[in-house]
Amino acid sequence: MTSRIPRDSRLRLVRPRPLAAAPRAVNQRRPRRPAPRPPEGTPAPAELAGMARTVLAGAVRVARWADAALGPGRDAATTDGKAALSDATAERAAADLGLSPAQVRADWDTARLAGLVEVHGDSARPGWRLRAWDRDDSAVLRGWVALFDAWSLASPEPDGHEPAAVAEVVSAMPQVLSFLQLSAGPVPVEQLLDLLQQRVTELRTERCEVVYEPGPGEPAPTPSPAAPPPATGAPLAPLLDWALRALASVGALTYGDGQATLTPLGSWAVWVKLEQICVAAQSPAGNIEQSAEDMLRGCAQLRPNAARAEYRAWLAARPVGSAVAELIGAARGDDALLRGLAFEALRVVGAPAEPDVRAVVDEPALRPYALLWLAEHDGVDPEDAHEVLTREEATWLWVDTAAAVADHGEAPMLVRHLESAVQPTVPQLLDEVRAVGHPRTVQVLVALAAAHPDPALAKAVRRAAFQVHTGG
Repeated sequence: MTSRIPRDSRLRLVRPRPLAAAPRAVNQRRPRRPAPRPPEGTPAPAELAGMARTVLAGAVRVARWADAALGPGRDAATTDGKAALSDATAERAAADLGLSPAQVRADWDTARLAGLVEVHGDSARPGWRLRAWDRDDSAVLRGWVALFDAWSLASPEPDGHEPAAVAEVVSAMPQVLSFLQLSAGPVPVEQLLDLLQQRVTELRTERCEVVYEPGPGEPAPTPSPAAPPPATGAPLAPLLDWALRALASVGALTYGDGQATLTPLGSWAVWVKLEQICVAAQSPAGNIEQSAEDMLRGCAQLRPNAARAEYRAWLAARPVGSAVAELIGAARGDDALLRGLAFEALRVVGAPAEPDVRAVVDEPALRPYALLWLAEHDGVDPEDAHEVLTREEATWLWVDTAAAVADHGEAPMLVRHLESAVQPTVPQLLDEVRAVGHPRTVQVLVALAAAHPDPALAKAVRRAAFQVHTGG
């Protein structure tokens, strides 16, 4: 018998679909929440972007100097690969820009926190936001928000305070900022200190940090040498002063004469984050309270824009470092859909996630996703990012995405997934799919054979699945 179609039927080549394509197959329409309006008196986005450009003018100047003076084939930015400017580079920048070396270092650190410059090893290169700085207001605002999120890194921590006490104040400051935003005007520092003390007490209570007092005749407990001393007696006034000065240094508030006031930029940023949290709290799954894996499963039913809003709200409620680690942990699981969604959430994180993403490039299951993430982070057009993958890596990703479609999508979508393969013919695709050794190869081929309407092609796919299963 002969097939109704040639055995080497050509696949129609199209650009690879986004990695989050699988969720669209199970999307359900939800009533759209009206777009929230910022509080009355909030400047327009263009005006806010102008304020952000003013705050970051020094960082942009140093970043542009680094773009021209440092990088591959030029002088090194650092001597130890730790992103801090070497003494020679700082002095050279100071001479070129007419600044002091200390100001250059401060502007350099701000540029890194805002994603205007990136350091890789001992070389520096401009971030994508720097390229779009003069023409894209949204890129400017995202850069400033990245700096705002990293306010605790913008100023050195005060000496003589336990790390646990500093961490408590950092965790409590969102409530302080929310109070400032609701007050819409100057607030005495004494009032903010009372609020901070209440919130720190709540955090300690949530951790069940209760001091044990031995009864009569009982020996006092001996603290473990490895356990840090409790931070319950740490004075908070100096730490609040540090936090307010750090937030003032990034342009989020003004601080002086015993009171603090949010700037228009700071008020807008706090409102945005509160709105993100409200959106997540209204979701059926309550994603903001979930683990990364459960949050991603909840977002699998949402449209891309709604899912990104959920990612932002979930991230806003957590320290960036632990959130990124949790997302990568979810990506290492067995569910290919969660793997793709985890990297979509990491795209929302942006520059702070780069070291962790770069660290998993050598893990076979995560390598294609990490390479695509890094390419897009470096400014490659998402439509062209797949070109950074080798043929084998692209094939592995094709199988992994097919596994996500098979587990969570519909049969027609799995058939359409053939079109995104890099191989020009079905036989070549099957040969290379068998060669990459993806653990879900058999299940993917069996599902594809069951879904495909052409009997001859389905038979060839079933044969390939049998051969993989038997090691033939």
